Parts: sequence; C-alpha cells; structure tokens
Amino acid sequence: MEIDYKNIKVIGFDADDTLWVNETYFRDAELEFAKLLSGFETANKVDQELFKMEMKNLPLYGYGVKGFVLSMVEMALELSNYTVSNQTIEQILNIGKDMINKPVELLEGVTETLDALSKKYRLIVATKGDLLDQERKLEKSGLLDYFHHIEVLSDKKEENYSKLLNHLDIKPSEFLMIGNSLKSDILPLVNIKAQAIHIPFHTTWAHEQVSEKETNGKAYKTVKKVSDILKLV
Repeated sequence: MEIDYKNIKVIGFDADDTLWVNETYFRDAELEFAKLLSGFETANKVDQELFKMEMKNLPLYGYGVKGFVLSMVEMALELSNYTVSNQTIEQILNIGKDMINKPVELLEGVTETLDALSKKYRLIVATKGDLLDQERKLEKSGLLDYFHHIEVLSDKKEENYSKLLNHLDIKPSEFLMIGNSLKSDILPLVNIKAQAIHIPFHTTWAHEQVSEKETNGKAYKTVKKVSDILKLV
C-alpha cells in the first residue's frame, strides 16, 4: 500500500518498547511473582489471574509499574486466601522498585534516527503510563533535547490523540505517529486520519494485542527497526 508522507510536519513517538526496552521487564517480573506464589498456584494460573486483576484495576490505577505492583499484592492476598507472609509482600514491593530503577536501554538506532528527523520535523513524545516514571525514564534516556513536547496520556484512544493534536494545533493530516502497539499507537491515529508507522517489539502485552480483522484495510506501514523510518520520510 502506497502512503505519501510529504505533508507530515510533526512526528510523534511512543516511548516504551519504541524508544527503549520496557515490556521485557514486566515479563521478568511476572516470572518472579509466579515463583513467589508457587506454593499456592501453578505459574500459568498465577499469570492468568494476575492479568485479570490488572484489567480489573486498570480504570483505577491506570498504566505503569505502580498499578502493576498493586495488582500483584492484591493477587497474592487472594490466591493465598490472605495467608501470604509479610516477607512475600515486601518481596513483591521490591520487584516493583527494581523495575523502576532499571537503567534505560535504548533500542538500536534510536539516537541516530531522532537526530536525523529533528533536523526536518518537530518531534514529540506521546506515551502512556505513570507520569513520574515516564519523566524519570525520559530524563535517564538522554533524548529530551530532541523533543518539542512530552505528553503522558492516561490512555491512547482516538479521543486522547484528537485532544492532544488540537491542544498542540497540529492537523491530523500533518501528523505521523511511530510506535510498537497496533492497538495504542497505530489504529487510533489511522482512524482520525493521521499517519502511523508500526515497529513491532518482540514482546507484546496481551492487553495490546489486536486481531487481524481489526487491522484489515487500515493504511499504515510496518518496519523492522526505527532507522527504517528514514527511508520513508
């Protein structure tokens, strides 16, 4: 499908798993959590029940490590029939602290790509998650100087993007979004008549997965790595 990017003036980037590694740390944390609760349930059951708890709590806590940790604590209480030890609760809290304190591992080609694009376009970050955590990661990343605006969204639906573009006085036809999630970074933009380029990450949270039916007929490009964008715009 031929897509023309000649009208693009502003490029938005997702942060987690687009600019740097993130989801891998959540998968590692889930494995640690399952080990902690191995005396109460199988790893598969713990994983399934934790995901259900995360979905239940998402409207309350939003996205990010803190909500994830609260869901782990609540799940530990339920699965253990409220017999889980204080020591185990402390270990769960430490899993979260370790996640927050992880170094920011930039994905291959990110710095070079942003450097090239920033000479031609206005760049912004449009991400979701915990505000403090995302600000901390952006600061650690060394990428802040490339971006004209940073927006941490409570969610990434069509109305969230429309509100952001209106606020920044950006026409959808002049906006290109780059991200790893079809559900959050690609389809909502296509639906509001903006452009989007998908860069798959090797691990995708179940909540972010979409069906083939949802992507049929949608006009967007998929590239293997972030530097491939430079061949298109």
